[in-house]
Amino acid sequence: MTARHLVIVGASLAGLRAAETLRQHGFTGRLTVVGGETHPPYDRPPLSKQLLTSDTPVEVALPVPGDLDVEWRLGSPAVRLEPDRRVLTLADGTRLPYDGVLLATGADARGWPRPAQVPAHGVVTLRTRDDAVALRAHLRPGARLVVVGGGFLGSEVAAAARARGAEVTIVHSGQQPLDRSAGAEVGSFVAALQREAGIDLRTGTTVTRFRSEDGRVTGTELADGTALAADVVLLALGAVPATAWLAGSGLDIENGVRCDRRLRALDVHGAVVPGVVAAGDVARVPQPLADGEAMPLGHWTNAAEQGAAAARTLLSPDEAPAFTGVPSFWSDLHGARIRSIGLPALHDEVRVHEHDLVGRRLDVSYHREGRLVGALTVNRTARLAAYRKQLSGDSPSRTAA
Repeated sequence: MTARHLVIVGASLAGLRAAETLRQHGFTGRLTVVGGETHPPYDRPPLSKQLLTSDTPVEVALPVPGDLDVEWRLGSPAVRLEPDRRVLTLADGTRLPYDGVLLATGADARGWPRPAQVPAHGVVTLRTRDDAVALRAHLRPGARLVVVGGGFLGSEVAAAARARGAEVTIVHSGQQPLDRSAGAEVGSFVAALQREAGIDLRTGTTVTRFRSEDGRVTGTELADGTALAADVVLLALGAVPATAWLAGSGLDIENGVRCDRRLRALDVHGAVVPGVVAAGDVARVPQPLADGEAMPLGHWTNAAEQGAAAARTLLSPDEAPAFTGVPSFWSDLHGARIRSIGLPALHDEVRVHEHDLVGRRLDVSYHREGRLVGALTVNRTARLAAYRKQLSGDSPSRTAA
């Protein structure tokens, strides 16, 4: 590798795995990691789980090898990329010339569509370590939490809040929680767990406005006319790839940094941008399971695997193999260990192989035009190995009806 200076934008899981891979594959030049937060790389899954439920400090920092030899630039995010000049500019005015850059800025929490309607205090999102610490302070016995959104994040926070004795209501526009990502069958299973745990689940409706007093939220009003009292409201409306800072760079950043199969960034005309790769939540990568459609994936394993793969591409742009990782995801809700593999959201058919609510066991597979595109189990993790074998490779396997 002839590059003298490589820059990783994002002190994240993907960014750390990229740095480790660069050193492991023989890069001995200058290596800089830029992070918008002041914290070194940390694990995000515990933010909506252990960090919220524990009264003692929870260690979420990722272990950084002592011999990594990285120049850390934390607390000043990147604000401009000039690929033609190969220069990165930070918020503090620092200009970093680079030979190659890896974009791993992740995603931002989706905010309320009408920001002017949001009270100054008490309406929060959860994306960072500081967000989680602030939210935990609200989750005390008897506190009233309204969660807007019934996806995995909202469901995890609701479970954590109930474990701390808070009164919890989930407001979800769909008919079942998780229905958009995992289908109605899984949604009804999770809904039963939530109601059993004492969560007030309101489906088929939305929050239309917030109530407040002296700038602090006191409740919400729903489309069905219901009013809900609240001490804190969590917006769990999904995430958007963090690409705003790349405006004007010439990169295709619609719904994420568009990449080819090697994770090389593409410009608005579809051409490879020399010296720029992307990984993790910010990257929109062709998915074999989706017939090559490019999409961002907000999963832990995807960030780790893509970070390493993008680093290899940065070292050998034209020789690195195409990225072929199989997406996977996990969650823990009310004593149920949920594990998912593939891309369940692509399905046009769901097949239920086991459904035992009392025993907390579920096994479903997802199919698109007759081919397997994903699977999800509850407390049946061992069964995923067979699904993974079918999903591996460029051509999803067909399974018998």
